[in-house]
Order: sequence, then C-alpha cells, then structure tokens
Amino acid sequence: MPVRFELYELPPTTRVLRGEVRDFLRAELGDRPPARRAPSWGGFDREFSRKVGARGWIGMTWPTRYGGHERSVLERYVVLEEMLAAGAPVSAHWVADRQSGPLLLRFGTEAQRARFLPAIARGELAFAIGMSEPDSGSDLASIRTRAERVPGGYRVNGTKVWTSNIHRSDFMIALFRTHHDPAKKHEGLTQFLVDTKAPGITIRPIIDLAGSHHFNMVLFEDVFVPEEMRVGEEGAGWKQVTTELALERSGPERYLSSLVLLVELIREVGKDPGERAAPVVGRLVAHLVTLRQMSLSVAGMLEAGDNPNLEAAVVKDVGTTFEQEIPEVVHALTGVEPTLASGTDLAQALGYLVQHAPSFSLRGGTREILRGIIARGLGLR
Repeated sequence: MPVRFELYELPPTTRVLRGEVRDFLRAELGDRPPARRAPSWGGFDREFSRKVGARGWIGMTWPTRYGGHERSVLERYVVLEEMLAAGAPVSAHWVADRQSGPLLLRFGTEAQRARFLPAIARGELAFAIGMSEPDSGSDLASIRTRAERVPGGYRVNGTKVWTSNIHRSDFMIALFRTHHDPAKKHEGLTQFLVDTKAPGITIRPIIDLAGSHHFNMVLFEDVFVPEEMRVGEEGAGWKQVTTELALERSGPERYLSSLVLLVELIREVGKDPGERAAPVVGRLVAHLVTLRQMSLSVAGMLEAGDNPNLEAAVVKDVGTTFEQEIPEVVHALTGVEPTLASGTDLAQALGYLVQHAPSFSLRGGTREILRGIIARGLGLR
C-alpha cells in the first residue's frame, strides 16, 4: 500500500526525558490557567525559548558542531509532545527548530550553518516563513515576488502575506522567483535568508477576526539580499520548499492544538459523564490516541531516514479536522457558552478555540492541497 502507518512505540529510554520535561514545565508554567495555555504553539515568549535552549531541547537532533545535541528524532518527539500538552509558549523558537534549521542543515552553506544554527539552538533567533503571496491562494508555484541578480546579490520586489510573527522574528526564509517561464512555473524558484530589519522591508499587521496580531503582509521594495544569503542552488527552491513543508505537517502539533479544551471537558464531565457524555468523550480520546500513533509512525520513519511526505499529509489533514471538531463537540455537549475574560476555565478555553480553530486547516497547507497530495500518492490523479 502507498500509505503505511506501522505501529510504533517510543523506546523505554525516553521515559526519563519525559519526566525531566514535565518537571521543567511544572516549574516554569506553574498554575498558568487553561486560557493562557490554549494558544499552545502560538504562544511567543523569547525568555522561555532561551530556557528551553539552555536545557538542550532545541536543535536536539543536530550535530554538536552546530550547537545541536545529536539526540534521536524520537527524543525530540517526546519534548514536543510534552510542550504542546502543557500549552507552553514555544512559538519564539518553533519555526526555527522545526523547519528553518533542518533546511539549513540540508541545503545551506557551511557559513550559514555556523552562523545561524548555534544561535537557534540557544533559543536566541526567531524565524518566519515567507511563502504565501496575494492572489496566489494555495498555489505556491504561482508566486511572483522577484529576486533579480545585481552585483553582490539580489534585488527583491514583491509582497508576501499571512507571514506569521515576522514582526517579532529576526529572519525569514523566503521563496522568491529568480526566473520566470510560464510553461514551467515550478522552476525558477529560489530560497533566501532575509534579515527582517533590512532596508526596503515594510511589515503591515493583519488583525484576525479574534483581534489578534500574528499574521502580516510584508512588502519588499528594492530589498538587497546578499549572495551568501541564498539557500541552496538558484532555481532549486521548489524541491527545497516541499521538503520544508513535509517537516511542518507531521508533528504532534497537528492534533494537539485543542488538547487543553479536551482536558477541561474531561474535568467537567469526567466524574459523572452519564449516557450522553461518556461515548462522546470516549470517541474523542480514541481519535486522539489513533492520531498520536499515526504521528509516532511518521516519527519512526523519519528516525529510519525515510521520507514520509504522503503520511505527513494524511496526519495533517485528519489531525486538523479533529482539532476543529473539539470546540463544536464541547459546546453541543455541555451547553457552555464561550467567554474570553471571565467565566470558568472550560468557557475561556472554549472561547479562545472557537475563535482560532478555523485557521488550523489553513496553516501548513489547506485541506484541498493536502488531499491533492494524498490523491497523487494513491495514484488517483
């Protein structure tokens, strides 16, 4: 079968690490209420990221010569799982650890690795992702922001949109068009490391319907990007960016974003669930356990050196559907109305997720894009 999810168990050696992470999180987060844990991997706290880096939990699988710790993919999985389950504010290092660093390890120059990876591993650098553009929708290959060669580097003009946290980030890895051939739109794309404070960059906030500012529009007006900041070969960006997206789609963040609400639901109805609540909670927990096993299977494939792009797309699609279902189920089951600044822990966690869950199926690739990838993998298109 083209899609394979073999049963996988974490080795017993990870239990000690799990205990260490839990002790750290209890000390750092204390009695932080569910409403403050609900943002999960969207919470941005540079000081917390530095503390995580000091414990050796960023860049865990990277070579020690780049500030990494040469630990296994499975040990890293345990750390991610505990951070997400606790609702830790990991966003300041999340993108750099999950995909920017691994991208530089695979495609970057030695100078780029030496400059950026140790600082990322210390929790000192925040990265943003520069992919989406206006009028491109989910068709990433249709981007139009141009990087034209000039003496010493490239001159960039164009626009990126939905760029999360770039207003708080130090660098972005951006995909620009270095050559245009209408018949071969997947060619002529190149990735670059871009200093977010470079002259000619204007960042305009996009306030979402919940009143939050994490999205941005980024304008490039004759921005100079030095030659040494190009990532990989010119024109190889499509292959590189699809590799990067695979890293973005398979982790536990694709089914744990609504976990705090599920936990509060169990606290609310767990003592006496009754005939109505018991099967609902049982079904949600069964789905959670199944998704965890699927995600663990992908982690096992990565540990073995495989490239589970298809399985990662399945995990992301099924996982975000599950995450988006939980607020609806909680409201229908309990009748609790969502609140923001007052009310019970359940009501406030519900209030946050009712506003933010619709975006879960957008980040990392829309449902339509993912199902296209799955269909191709199954030979259906």
